Amino acid sequence: MSIVRVSFNRIPFLGAFALTTDKIALLPERFHVREQIVEDALGVPVARANMHNSPLLGILAAGNSNGLACSELLESEEEGRLTELGARVSRIPGRYTAFGNLVLVNDHGAVVNPDLPDEILKLISESLGVPVKRGTIAGVKNVGATGVATNRGVLVHPDVSNEELKHVSGVLGVPAEVGTACGGVKYVGLCLVANSNGVIAGRPTTGPELGRVERALGFI
Repeated sequence: MSIVRVSFNRIPFLGAFALTTDKIALLPERFHVREQIVEDALGVPVARANMHNSPLLGILAAGNSNGLACSELLESEEEGRLTELGARVSRIPGRYTAFGNLVLVNDHGAVVNPDLPDEILKLISESLGVPVKRGTIAGVKNVGATGVATNRGVLVHPDVSNEELKHVSGVLGVPAEVGTACGGVKYVGLCLVANSNGVIAGRPTTGPELGRVERALGFI
């Protein structure tokens, strides 16, 4: 396992801009970051992409080893590029766009914003190939911003309730713990990018925070 601290164009909120699964890592096209560092840390091929002509990959899409879920606003050229990279892309119709914020997912399950209607839950489940349950983390509906999940563990917002923590752990099928990143930021989903092989964290993330990340995500 590897864990490294980096920034994208001096921005520490990596989870807003990057997305990884156990098969591929996606970085924004024009952001300055050494791809080899990311590839070595996450143990998967790294590719460049945009979504909706935006670098906010981690906000606009949710993914696991089975595929990526994003809005129908994804342009055909962008979808073709992702498909060429080996990603199975599902465009979900409707007014929802920020699936990276709305969904916390690994290869076992997904917790989603409780306001999503049943038909969207069904499409997310079909797209990502996992059971889907509604839930909140620390009372926040955008669960993707408040947590980071892998097939080893989950790290979530430190204000989560015991009931929420048990729910997230049960749905995702892995242990869940609390923590912060980037020097005290509670929205860890915006600060970290992780898969079963490793983690990249925003540069301000402290040593004690990295220790909690390693433990929560099952690397120690």
